[in-house]
Amino acid sequence: MASPDTPSEPTERTRLQRNPKRAVYDRKTIHAILDEAMLCHLAVSMDGAPCIIPTIHTRIGDALYLHGSTHNRLFRHLATGAEACLSVTLLDGLVLARSGLHHSMNYRSVILYAQGTVIDDLAEKNRVLEALVEGLIPGRWADSRQPTDSERRATAVLRFPITEASAKVRQGPPIDDDRDRDLPIWAGILPTRLCVGEPIQDQAGQIVPLPAYLRDYDRLPRT
Repeated sequence: MASPDTPSEPTERTRLQRNPKRAVYDRKTIHAILDEAMLCHLAVSMDGAPCIIPTIHTRIGDALYLHGSTHNRLFRHLATGAEACLSVTLLDGLVLARSGLHHSMNYRSVILYAQGTVIDDLAEKNRVLEALVEGLIPGRWADSRQPTDSERRATAVLRFPITEASAKVRQGPPIDDDRDRDLPIWAGILPTRLCVGEPIQDQAGQIVPLPAYLRDYDRLPRT
């Protein structure tokens, strides 16, 4: 098995044409971005028209997993072997240049092309569903009701190999024209990060103490 630091060989679709210096092909970086992101966008072509949906994901090893209803039209389409494009983006900062046209963002993103494989084994499904929950809120799976066999059968789980993928990373200060650097205009970076507010308990059921994994929750990168 290749080392996580081994660069993936870019394909015509994953090789960056514009700003190629921002391209990153090593698996370690690609995996880290996929792990930190809470949301991905899944794009396919259906009935001759583009279709894209936001969904949660999880990575286990060299594969990305998605889940949905077995009655979902898009998931049924993917189960036939249709190719998909998946994308995640992490926003790290707003880059304010002196020129209005040179404003930018610091970000980390991944594009993945793959065909999905349907997971039918209930035990493997359960492992993926646990990883989905734990990837969002560590400690939550053991503290929640486990899915029944009928619920697992009604849930479609698709596996996408992380083979044809690339990352794009923009870091650093604004890039202004030399003639603009002496203008009396503030320029720099406004860092951004995802944070959560105070938990709001559901009042419809039994009132229970706030679990420690929520009390101490912070959306930091997984290690």
